[in-house]
Order: sequence, then structure tokens, then C-alpha cells
Amino acid sequence: MPTHRPFVLVGLAALALAACAPMASPAGQDPSSGPQAGAGRTLVISVRVEPDSVASKPVQQGGVTLETSRRLFNAGLAYLDNQGSALPYLAETLPQLNTESWKVFPDGRMETSYRLRPNLTWHDGTPLSAEDFVLSWSVYATPDLGQSRSPPYSTVEEVLAPDERTILIRWVRPYPDAGNLGIGTGTEFPPLPRHILDGPFQEAQWDAFGSHPYWNREFVGLGPYRLDRWEPGAFFEGSPFDDHILGRPKISGVRVVFIPDANTTLANVLSEEVHFAADDSIRFQQSLILKQEWGPQQGGQVLSKPNLWRAVYAQFRPELASPSAVTDPRVRKAMAHAVDRDALNTGLFEGEAILADTIIAPTVSYYAEIDRVLAKYPFDLRRSEQLMNESGFFKDGSGIYARAGEGRFSPEVKTNSATQQEQELAILASGWLQAGIDIQEAILPAAQAQDSQVRASFPAFYAFSSPQGEAPLARLTSTGIPRPENRWTGSNRGAWTNPEFDRLAELFDSTLDRTERNSYLVQMARLLSEDLPAISLYFNAIPIAAVAALKGPQPTVPDAAWTWNIHEWELQ
Repeated sequence: MPTHRPFVLVGLAALALAACAPMASPAGQDPSSGPQAGAGRTLVISVRVEPDSVASKPVQQGGVTLETSRRLFNAGLAYLDNQGSALPYLAETLPQLNTESWKVFPDGRMETSYRLRPNLTWHDGTPLSAEDFVLSWSVYATPDLGQSRSPPYSTVEEVLAPDERTILIRWVRPYPDAGNLGIGTGTEFPPLPRHILDGPFQEAQWDAFGSHPYWNREFVGLGPYRLDRWEPGAFFEGSPFDDHILGRPKISGVRVVFIPDANTTLANVLSEEVHFAADDSIRFQQSLILKQEWGPQQGGQVLSKPNLWRAVYAQFRPELASPSAVTDPRVRKAMAHAVDRDALNTGLFEGEAILADTIIAPTVSYYAEIDRVLAKYPFDLRRSEQLMNESGFFKDGSGIYARAGEGRFSPEVKTNSATQQEQELAILASGWLQAGIDIQEAILPAAQAQDSQVRASFPAFYAFSSPQGEAPLARLTSTGIPRPENRWTGSNRGAWTNPEFDRLAELFDSTLDRTERNSYLVQMARLLSEDLPAISLYFNAIPIAAVAALKGPQPTVPDAAWTWNIHEWELQ
């Protein structure tokens, strides 16, 4: 690995200067030396938060954007290209419905089979076997490890290895994503190395298994890079995997640095200490500066995709909900009517955001059907007051809502630490205070945002981003509630329950016909808007930035990773 220069730490004043003048090389350093020159250059990537795991699907999921960190080291049976098309990766081909590779039986059971490509090996040289997928199924189907209630594991009867290269999956019911195992929907089915994990798994010591060093600092995968070094709190490094099935990466090494402050990331990108700003490490404001600075000189490219839904979730667990009025739908609707989303759009995105009425973006072909049935909550303080009054809250002498015997309505609203999110919370709190709601602002440090139990244990409201789209909508079921018994996994953090929604989600997950599936999505979106477990805000288009010397990043649909083709990237 080449010698790495220290990362630039600057304040806002220095950023203003950076936008007007080129960044100079550090004193005493030859600009033609180090990681900035030559064929042996290391690709430096910034991410906002240090991952708790680089595995494609760890036993416990992280709560922050980790797309790039995981793509570097992992490979699955399939992957998505930048247009969202599933392509074979470790598999020779993907199963096709109503063929020998994807059979549907009269009673609804199914079988799918995959044939692995020949001569596949793990990063440590051990041959990949179909039995590694059998182990994966055994691990993720174990209730004590927290994934068993989620598709595809909840719909799989068994996984078999008829021979070293054949994977046979038997399904208890139809599963529409069986052809690609849900790649891009958060329901991937990655292999796990038997030679490393089978022994610890057989011991059935689940806490020890979940904290096994394989999941992070001793990770062994099949992706384009292999993990070489991890310095906690600072960075990790990887080198090209010579036997990567899609070809050895063209860049000689990768270094992922953890920079929690977006302005610091911006300074490092402008100075080309960072070549690729990914995984939430810059925000809209920094992307504007980059566009202004780079435009005349073609210094790089800034891309974004509306892949995250931003909403304020309510807490429904009776033992946690405080004040208890947050479980009253009239109160949540009153708060929704007191959100000025245009003010959010102007204050955060200069009017360029896509405002959201539900978790599915308006780019889908059937969105008009969804839009017709949604309950909507335009900014209307009069309607907000009516709803608060109906729920027993009236303004006291200082204009704050209070209820007899309970006092003021002063719910906490939590958000994760990040400049944009803290600005968002300030705008929301100001508007709610003007409406008469005494909001208490709380910031969750970025390091704690990966703690599943902490994320699910907020007292009143939690503003956070989740993936947009069909699969995330269908995961907002009672089975998706984080609990101690599932190791706090699941995306239904507020523990909302609706039996009719659960029924529709079950039908959506077990129906193969696309038109029927759309009809279930429409009905689920309606119920979500009417019961309002989450106040919808906007679609958060998280930007990435690549310096001009980095060739390869390209526009990508929301479900696909920016780094889907990172093995083809070049650093000039």
C-alpha cells in the first residue's frame, strides 16, 4: 500500500475559500508522488459511519447506509446492474419460471435450483461449495439469530446441495423474487463459509456467534476486494481479489475512511484526498459546492438517486410510548397537518426535493392508482387544531397544547446525528412549536445508530430514512417488529400493527402475478396513510461524488448499488 497523507480538517470559512481556489498539495510533498499518481494508486472512499459489519447480510443489520462497504467484499448468486436488471454472479444462470430451474406445484410449493460457476473460491483460497449456501440457510433460518421471520427465510422449507455446484431451494409457498433471491430488496441470500463458521454455529452460543470476528475484522468473502486491514475508528483497506469471478479489479487497492462530518468530507474530495464520497458522507449542500467548484474545470461528477424515504415514525409499544398520546391517530394526523414540507424542501434542498406522501416513489408505473387512494395531510394549522381538540388537547395560556390530568404535550423527536438531519429537525420543531406542540429535540450519535435496540427504543417519535419501494412497504408488518427474541432486527421500528396490512403483505409476498401484486401494494399504501404510523416527508436523494480521475461510476436506479461494477473502475 502507498503512504497515505493525513486527511484535511477545515471549517466553514476554509470551505468557502476552497470553492474559490484550487487546493494546494501539503507542504513538502511532491504532487506527482503518493496515492495521487501512478498505476498503483489506492482508491480512497469516504463513508459517514464505520460499519459494524462488512458482510452482505450480517446476523444483526446496521441502521445506516452501508451499501459501498458491503459491495466491495461480497458476491451473491445474482447482482443488479445500474438499470436494475438482475444478472448472474456466482450462478451460471438465474432460474426461469415454469422451467426445470423454477417449478411451481399445484399446492403452491415451489422449487428453484442454481448451478454455481466452476472454480469459485473464497478470498482465502478455499473452494466455494453449494454446502456454503446450506449453512447460510441454517444460520439465517435460526430464530435466535433474528432473520427467520423475514423473506426469503420465512418462506423456505429447506436448502439442499445435491452436489458441490448445485443449490436446490424448496419453498413452502410462492415467492415472486425466487428467481434472484430478492437482490436489491434487502432480502439477499448470501453464502457463508463453512470452514470458518460451521464450528461456531454448531456450538449454538448465539451471542458469541453474532460477535464472531468473521462478521467484521476477519471477514472472508467472494467480492472484488478482500479485506486486509481494519483500523477501528479510522479506516479499513482491501486488495484486489485475483479470482473474482467477474474479473480482477483494475484499481490496485481500496481504502475506506470513516468521516462523520460532511464538510470535512467535502474538503477532502476537493483536495482529492478522497476520490469517491459514498454512503451518506456528503449531503445536498456539499453536492452544490462540488458542482459549482467542479463545473468549469470538469473536476468530477455528482450523482444522486431517490433511494431513501424520509419519515417521522411514532412509537406504538405501550411500555415505551411517552406521552401515550402518540399512539392516538388523531394526534399523529394533527402533527402531520402541522408539517410545512415546502419549508423543508426550501430550507434543505433549495426546492429540488421530491416530496413524499408514501414510501413508494412516484416514478413507478402504477403510482396513479396509489395516489388516488392515499390519505393526505396538507399543511393546515386549523385542521391540526381540530384534531388535537378532538383528542382532548387544548392550548394553555402560552399557546401550547395540554390535556387535563396530563399536562403539556411535549413529545421527544429523535434523529440521527448529521448536519442535514439536525437542520431538518430544527425546521420541524420550529413548525410544531408554532402550531402549539412543545417538541423536545434529541440527537442520536452516529455510532449508536447501528444499535438495533437503541433504534427501536425511542419514546415518542424518530425521524429516519429507510429504503423506498415495494419491499420496504411490505416489511412494515408485525413480523418486522424488532424484538429481543429476534435480536432487534426488522424495519418496523415503531412496532405498528395492523392485521389487514399484514394480510395484504402476505398476499403480496406469495403472489406471482404482477398485476395482482400491484393491487395489494395500492391497498397497503392506503392503510399506511390512513393509520399514519409514520409522517411522510420527502424522498432523500443521497448524493455521491467522484473525482474526474475516477472512471466508472454512472447513474443508477434506486435499488442498485453505485459500486455494482466497481471491478471495472479505473483511477487515472
